[in-house]
Amino acid sequence: MGRMPPARRPARDQASPGPFTPLDFQLVLLRRMADHNPDLVEDARHALGASVAEMREANRRWQAMRHAPRSRGALSRHRSILGDPESVTPRRIGDLSCEAYLWPVPLWPDLRFEVLVAPGGVAWNEWLVRAPGAPSPDLASPADLTPWSCTVDEAARAFAPVRPLEGSAPTRWALAFTAPDGTDGVRREYTAEFTWGLLQRVAAGERHP
Repeated sequence: MGRMPPARRPARDQASPGPFTPLDFQLVLLRRMADHNPDLVEDARHALGASVAEMREANRRWQAMRHAPRSRGALSRHRSILGDPESVTPRRIGDLSCEAYLWPVPLWPDLRFEVLVAPGGVAWNEWLVRAPGAPSPDLASPADLTPWSCTVDEAARAFAPVRPLEGSAPTRWALAFTAPDGTDGVRREYTAEFTWGLLQRVAAGERHP
């Protein structure tokens, strides 16, 4: 995936941190991904021109905003940080009618941050998706499932049928599926793990003759 060029921002006055910016938001996304792919996160952090301390501070402020007694809703919070969405599209998922709000993410130009909002303004899902019109990766085998290569929806389509699994944190998802392991055609169980909707790692399980 293409990434934005390095850009250094001025150091902040810790006594007056200022507004929470789109750059801070990207650091929050990276902070959750560091547990699985520290090297990729390190490269991305350098591309953003941010320090480890700034990434930790961005995550601390994000958690404080989310858990504040009078915390604003997810949609309002994202509007205040990311500005007006790039697009708002009606979406139907099963029996649920909702709207998909999309924002660009400079660190991943071919992705968008999506917030799905149900009637009444309740946001029920927030994650990274492929940008409209951007080419999807070629996922012909589990070997193509490399870190940051695809989104939840793309993996689910490529290896259907899949079984959703509960993630280890609110921003994490997992999919279980079986596929040929690429050696002798024998099928193997796999578990793909995602953070903020972006693939982080794949674990291979038992083989099935």
